Amino acid sequence: MALIKLGIIVTDIRGAIGGVVFSRNKSGAIARKRTTPFNPKSVLQEAIRAIMSFVVQLYKTGLTSAQKAEWAVFAKNTDAKNKLGETIKLSGYNQFVKSNVAAKNAGLPEILDGPATFILPGEDPTLSVSVSEASQTLQVTFDDTRDWVDENGSGMLIYMGIPQDDSIDFFNGPWRYADVILGDDTTPPTAPETIACPFPVVEGQKIFTKARIIKADGRLSDDFQSIAIAGA
Repeated sequence: MALIKLGIIVTDIRGAIGGVVFSRNKSGAIARKRTTPFNPKSVLQEAIRAIMSFVVQLYKTGLTSAQKAEWAVFAKNTDAKNKLGETIKLSGYNQFVKSNVAAKNAGLPEILDGPATFILPGEDPTLSVSVSEASQTLQVTFDDTRDWVDENGSGMLIYMGIPQDDSIDFFNGPWRYADVILGDDTTPPTAPETIACPFPVVEGQKIFTKARIIKADGRLSDDFQSIAIAGA
């Protein structure tokens, strides 16, 4: 589904219409042919569908009315961003699903109570990722003084994009979950952390990675990205 911003004429458009996907890069608006995943029933895709199904059912039957009300209050008081980068409000249901899908994907326990704090974790501007063909790893450098690093149940989720040619300047998927750097109140993680590449990489390819910080109470940051050229 495309998201369109109207002015005197269309001023911005993101998403898909028919066989065309609209997005933006540093040069402006772009359109590209829509591609269909080669195997829409891969093990990884089935796994994320199972997580989504679990979380939706959890909201329906696993939450009390009071807990649903907490998520509604959190959603009303917390800004989110759409594909155009505009500030919007999500429903309590959508906030619950968004946070819990991320938590379950990272192997963290489900979060039933709505967050009582209405400020999302900020992005980490220090994020940088180096990539090695020899070891097929991502070396993730991050700010290890942030409060999430010494909080149990929190973490930084890392996603990697399918490798691109060096000429590509904009990337918006497909992404694949790579791993989570978990917070720990006894032995906090320190930068850099090394994790396995979820896609095979070759020297010279451009690698886009993105991260999200999740707090133990379910607050989930917006995405933030790093770009690297894979080394030998």
